[in-house]
Amino acid sequence: MNLFGLIGRNISYSFSKKYFSDKFNSEKIQNTSYQTFDLNEISEIEKLIQNKNLKGLNVTIPYKEQIIPFLDKLSPEAEKIGAVNCIKIQRDAENNPILIGFNTDAYGFENSLKPLLESYHQKALILGDGGAAKAIKYVLDKLDIPHTSITRNGKFLYSDLTQEIIQDHPIIINSTPLGTFPDVENEPYIPYEFLSDQHLLYDLIYNPEKTQFLKNGELKGAKIKNGYEMLVLQAEKSWEIWNQPL
Repeated sequence: MNLFGLIGRNISYSFSKKYFSDKFNSEKIQNTSYQTFDLNEISEIEKLIQNKNLKGLNVTIPYKEQIIPFLDKLSPEAEKIGAVNCIKIQRDAENNPILIGFNTDAYGFENSLKPLLESYHQKALILGDGGAAKAIKYVLDKLDIPHTSITRNGKFLYSDLTQEIIQDHPIIINSTPLGTFPDVENEPYIPYEFLSDQHLLYDLIYNPEKTQFLKNGELKGAKIKNGYEMLVLQAEKSWEIWNQPL
């Protein structure tokens, strides 16, 4: 049995398990399963990888950065980003695990964002600064889109956001968990009244389909996008990595 899975904390809600289970059924992929592994501490990975059936893992909150010291190698992209959400597991001659880290969040974000971009989408605000935000920054740098991160206690705070800043940054990306089910009434604290139909609001959250953040943007005529397509694209990229020889 080939085993794949997701590691994170408090991940019973996971998109990945249902997505891959449905994929294996619809594509008649046999002797293969996908499970969630809820880890209280990242060090628990050491016991998990002793399972010789385990071929690959996805990584989610809060371990996308914490996992790196436990890996044997990083892809060039994952090394530049500084966060990992996909691990390919190989075995040496003695059957010891070799863990190689990749970042497929960047692939998913880039390919779901690019079709939405207009010529006036020249600058971006990133709400939050965790592991997912690192992939977002990498993609925006690649696309030559200057960006500023807004956090609760960093260099730029939510309280710093003025009408001028909002209007000067037509792309606003929420990488925080604010608004995720079941806390659907939560939203990042930004001055939504300054949004316009020139704005693109992108929320990495996929459940609910339309967060309060996105609803607020829609009311102002902004273009909106949730994180579902990004998740599908990163999942398929992970599957490709797990099944390709290195």
